[in-house]
Amino acid sequence: MTTFLTDSTDITRIHVSSRLDLKQRSELGQFLTPAPVARFMARQFDSLSGHISLLDPGAGVGALTAAFVERLLANSHQIESCFITAYEVEATFLSSLKQCLIDCCVALENKGIQANYCLHEKNFIKDVAEINLPLFTTSSSTSFTHAILNPPYRKISSQSIEKKILSKLGIETVNLYSAFVWLTVLQLTEDGEIVAITPRSFCNGAYFRPFRQAFLESMGLKKIHIFESRSAVFAADNVLQENIIFQAIKTKNKPEHIEISNDSEFDLYDYSELRYVPYSEVIETNDSERFIHIVTNSLEDYLRVQMKQFSSTLAEIGLEVSTGPVVDFRLKSALRTCLDEKSVPLLYPESMKIGKVLFPPKNPRKSIAIAQNQETEKWLVRSGWYVLIKRFSAKEEKRRVVAAVCSPVDAPLLGIENHLNYYHARGQGMNPDLARGLTAFLNSSLFDYYFRQFSGHTQVNATDLRKIKYPCKDDLIQLGTQIGDSHFNQEQLDTVVHKTLSIMSEATNAIQAGKRIEEALAILKDISAPREQQNERSALCLLALADIRPVTPWNQATAPRRGITQMMDWFRDNYGKQYAPNTRETVRRQTMHQFVQMGIVVENPDQPNRPINSPKWCYQLHQQALSLLKSYGSEQWEEARKNYAVSVTNLLQDRKRNIPMIPVSLPNGQAIQLSSGGQNILIKDILESFCPRFTPGGLVLYVGDAGDKFIINETQKFREMGIELDPHGKMPDIVVDYEKQDWLVLIEAVTSHGPVNLKRHNELKQLFQSSLKGLVFVTAFPSRKEMTRYLAQISWETEVWVADQPDHMIHFNGERFLGLYENPEKSNPIA
Repeated sequence: MTTFLTDSTDITRIHVSSRLDLKQRSELGQFLTPAPVARFMARQFDSLSGHISLLDPGAGVGALTAAFVERLLANSHQIESCFITAYEVEATFLSSLKQCLIDCCVALENKGIQANYCLHEKNFIKDVAEINLPLFTTSSSTSFTHAILNPPYRKISSQSIEKKILSKLGIETVNLYSAFVWLTVLQLTEDGEIVAITPRSFCNGAYFRPFRQAFLESMGLKKIHIFESRSAVFAADNVLQENIIFQAIKTKNKPEHIEISNDSEFDLYDYSELRYVPYSEVIETNDSERFIHIVTNSLEDYLRVQMKQFSSTLAEIGLEVSTGPVVDFRLKSALRTCLDEKSVPLLYPESMKIGKVLFPPKNPRKSIAIAQNQETEKWLVRSGWYVLIKRFSAKEEKRRVVAAVCSPVDAPLLGIENHLNYYHARGQGMNPDLARGLTAFLNSSLFDYYFRQFSGHTQVNATDLRKIKYPCKDDLIQLGTQIGDSHFNQEQLDTVVHKTLSIMSEATNAIQAGKRIEEALAILKDISAPREQQNERSALCLLALADIRPVTPWNQATAPRRGITQMMDWFRDNYGKQYAPNTRETVRRQTMHQFVQMGIVVENPDQPNRPINSPKWCYQLHQQALSLLKSYGSEQWEEARKNYAVSVTNLLQDRKRNIPMIPVSLPNGQAIQLSSGGQNILIKDILESFCPRFTPGGLVLYVGDAGDKFIINETQKFREMGIELDPHGKMPDIVVDYEKQDWLVLIEAVTSHGPVNLKRHNELKQLFQSSLKGLVFVTAFPSRKEMTRYLAQISWETEVWVADQPDHMIHFNGERFLGLYENPEKSNPIA
């Protein structure tokens, strides 16, 4: 039996989230977990057997608990009992959460698993404090075998009650999410498991040092999953946050390896990259800061190895790094929009351009000067040679680390604003060539790629910069003399850095691999590939089909024939991208299928009639695509791209005229044919799987087609039923007359024009307003995964059917999930 507890909760999540205003969400710091994320988190638990005691602090509407229970139900023969403890303070969520907990317990009991729950309508931190837990020493009176959480994300005010409680417990941390995790760990039994989704920010930086030290001392970190996009996880809430999911076990024994996974487009059903990394490479044994390094591919390991070969700390070079001392909102009265004899230059990030500080900046948006007086002098630095770094940058930006040489200004003192870090020689300026060399090193791809391995937030902290090892002073000065005042593009800069600092070939290869992937992405964007195919997976497919290795120039592209498995092996061997085995189908359906449709590749050029299930199925670049790729980076690229667009249009038109048909059997045995492609694969599933199960004996009155207007259109039958259809109205994909219930069942395939949303619901009611039969509205999805993308759009009082789980229906009735219909003959099939 398939259980839809998480889908039910996801419907509720969407419903209640719409009733929370932005202010409430900000105060709560809580964003409810979407169903795909909840299910993925539940799959991360290793040990599920015997007596289970689950903690879900900050439970929301119960998505994580529902997903956890679904996981138990899938292995019910191993479970004896399950007791659920949930915390929630938001009144809007409580009734839905309580119903979810009841449904979970009922589902468990139906499988013979003893189940109960306890819902605490109180502040988790305050309640735990009353238990008076010791700090990572002995177990508490309430111990949990498992914990699953999406804690609130909000800074802890120094004056808040939470801060005072945590301080009494000996917990020093700066955000509610780390406090929730810390307190949860305190309540785990020995060998208890935790799975959590949190910001990545705890992985580095001084603010989270106490949390990292305590957590890693008590827990064995086993799994880490990172998201390529900062916006995808909580997209519906417009949250831009770099999140990770981690799993850990309460034990003093550390695992030998940590499983690190990554998805490139929020596809948690079959995530892409998967690696097993030695524990000591993720958390270095001699690192007192306990930084967590997350490297998702083997080539990037060489960047870490290279950076460890540099010998010098900043102190050994004679340098320090500090945050810009001028906090502008505290010195508003001293700020100036122009420079005069009573003021000195003030530098903001906008003054940094292409590795140098340009002052005054063109069209400044900020003040450019600050008054020099007794009040401000303590915030100013002596004029000299410095290196500035922007303190804030996002992972999506081309560079996380942006540095610039600051040469002496025409003033004795200088203001450096707080959004900048600056390198200095113990408060003074430094050697000019040292400044140039250090800037070049910081701006190198080597440094930028390495920094991304451990930086988990948008800040480039001075603490992080102090921790890193640097080339020796003499090497940096030599690099500075090579750079001089010349302007280099990134390729030229990296070449000089690699040569001067004798960078190992494996590291340069890793850097070049990253650049090739970026170039392949740029090509896909230039040829207007669908947005869903503008991702790393598709870029790697393009590189594999052109046999472009990291050091291969585009003009040497070739067109080997390759199957999916061969391509994935090629990703691993040449780009260090170890994709999970279950990603093969994703590569086929979400990249190669679209590449064929776009005319980029040809299927089985050596044997076009090869069976679809043949292990020899292969792909090859179309000759026109190969010619295009060979011109990338040359002066001929733009013209080649335009010519390619014309030739592909002609190719696809020719192909469309020769599309094979899809044979379909109607419920009454009649055979019809649908044109290939579009929504017609799902139309076939509806006619052959949905109708026999849920409208047995029903008459199919209408079937639309991706190619023609319709295949079946029983116009006369509609008239006999007293239904006059507007000839200009947009028909549903399928209409079935289910005489047994006196219903007209109106079915939309989501792959044609989307689901039956409120607008479409009203359109269909208007179109069939003359019908005396009851109207039933159904949206059909090819998969449960596809359904979760549209849950927020589906209209109340409609049905949902999923082709890959054909025996069940979901009813949207505006309040809560009504249930599953396992035996259509004994109950309303579409209640």
